Amino acid sequence: MRENLQNAIQQAIDGAPERGFVESVEISFTIKDVDLKVPTNRIQEEVRLPSGRGKPIRIAIFAGGEVATKAKAAGIDIIDPETIEDLGGNRQKARKLAKRYDFFLSEIPHMGTVGRFLGGVLGPRGKMPRPVPPTLDPAALAGGLKDTAIVRSRDKVTFHTAVGSREQGIDDLTSNAVAIWDRVTGKLERGAGNIRSCYIKTSMGPSVKVEVII
Repeated sequence: MRENLQNAIQQAIDGAPERGFVESVEISFTIKDVDLKVPTNRIQEEVRLPSGRGKPIRIAIFAGGEVATKAKAAGIDIIDPETIEDLGGNRQKARKLAKRYDFFLSEIPHMGTVGRFLGGVLGPRGKMPRPVPPTLDPAALAGGLKDTAIVRSRDKVTFHTAVGSREQGIDDLTSNAVAIWDRVTGKLERGAGNIRSCYIKTSMGPSVKVEVII
């Protein structure tokens, strides 16, 4: 599959004009013969990309005091826990917050409040915060997330995720795509036999079909 993924990535990049911003390169799957009404059949994976995401990500933390100080020093944006309830009462502002950041962290004492007031916005987007124990430096957790791709089907047979950015080399993008492919097919009962189709595209470019080997 590596060669097929690489060919599709190359075609997707060659077929998309240069943009005024750094495009992501995305992989999409459509699966078959899988009952996604059963939660345990759904794809919910965090894949560490061997070549990284290719561009910076934005991380925010619900925290105060010493944890907030450490997080700020690591380049993590701080969200005052006292604003959680207000954010939850303003759906538009909450959605903008969810869109602005790739990942959220939270001190453990605030997890329940975040869930109560922002769970309806963050949950469906797969962006509920990761808990930060008192003994863990948030910078360490953020460091792991910068190379992580989330692959999430929910109850939809078609889903997608980024394999990296257009500025990365073909070999790097291929390694990332292979890691995602292996993780997704590894979660399916029949592996590639449960893949109806797979496509590669840049953010705004045309889709290129990947030849699936069963």
